[in-house]
Amino acid sequence: MSATVGRMETAYRVMRQDDNGNRFLVAKGLTRPAAEELAAEFEARGHKQLYWVERDGAVAAGA
Repeated sequence: MSATVGRMETAYRVMRQDDNGNRFLVAKGLTRPAAEELAAEFEARGHKQLYWVERDGAVAAGA
């Protein structure tokens, strides 16, 4: 990852949906690989909830 000042990077968040259809924010401001890893960790626990990764906007590099 480059630390170039002013460069913008996209942040990602992990979301969860329970078996009643309610959606919750699990984590935000993550890199895509970190968000995917976290979602996979929760999925591996075998709960009925659904986890996914989505874009969370842009943040300045190094922020």
